[in-house]
Amino acid sequence: MKRMCWLFLAFSSLAHFSQAEEIDLFLLAGQSNAQGWMGDALYYPRDTNRLDRSIRFYWVTPWFSSSNGKWATIQAQGGQFRSGHFGPEVTFARCLKEAGYNPAVFKYTLGSTSIAQDWRGPGDGGMYDQMVANFKRASELLRKQGHTIHARGFVWIQGESDAATRETADAYQARLRMLLDDLRRNVIRNPELTIILGVDEQHPYVVAHPQVVHAQQALAKEMKQVVFTSMIGLEKADPTHLTPKGLEEHGRRIFAAYRKIAGKADSPGSTTNLKAGSTGPAGSDSHSTAQVNCGMKPAPGDSSKAAARPGQERKEQ
Repeated sequence: MKRMCWLFLAFSSLAHFSQAEEIDLFLLAGQSNAQGWMGDALYYPRDTNRLDRSIRFYWVTPWFSSSNGKWATIQAQGGQFRSGHFGPEVTFARCLKEAGYNPAVFKYTLGSTSIAQDWRGPGDGGMYDQMVANFKRASELLRKQGHTIHARGFVWIQGESDAATRETADAYQARLRMLLDDLRRNVIRNPELTIILGVDEQHPYVVAHPQVVHAQQALAKEMKQVVFTSMIGLEKADPTHLTPKGLEEHGRRIFAAYRKIAGKADSPGSTTNLKAGSTGPAGSDSHSTAQVNCGMKPAPGDSSKAAARPGQERKEQ
């Protein structure tokens, strides 16, 4: 019932999207911390500046929930919590909005998924192909409404499940490179699309097989317009997942990394997406978010308590 209420409110709020617009489209994909597995929407970030109703949102979480093949507005998504869940997209999108972008976020995520077994390669019938098919449908919906789309960036928060074994960890860099190359060349058709990478460096699998971190850092150093973002220091509910507070801050870090690497070449209103400068040592970002608050107040309540509810200890990577 609550899910139906979310969708009703979201779709009714789209009524003010009546004119053709220039839309800045962002893709978010990955596993549980991109999904927001422990992001209990009881602690959904307070929308102090009423931005959510003006931010388009299309999401698919296989076997959990979706926006039913339509563009809604940014909101909590159905999941393990009664109130739903949210990921880093909320603060990321709000920061973009306040920076002058007209963001639309396409989100395709699922916990415990690896490139090796789940996402697979282009044309292999895995989650990557499913994501691309959904993205094309979502993009076409916007075009049919008369909007002009500027694909601004791809956020990939994933790698923990590929660190489960030495074999998959060793193969991770080549597999991820194949996905990123295909997305740029054949899907977005922009060889310098801005890409933000991230993986939980402190996850037990990653500690055992840090090749996945090294792979992302290497790709950030080798490829144009790619940056690696660290998750160290973000508040965690368990060894694997971020708390609601951690997810809020993660969204701000992603925004800070995006603005640093995209710079003026990808500012609101621009039609290009070209490299604007150095990404720092090893392609990493320093994550200085002191000035990236987006006018938002902290969400009420103790998020760490929300993450430890009895009966919700299911493990995800």
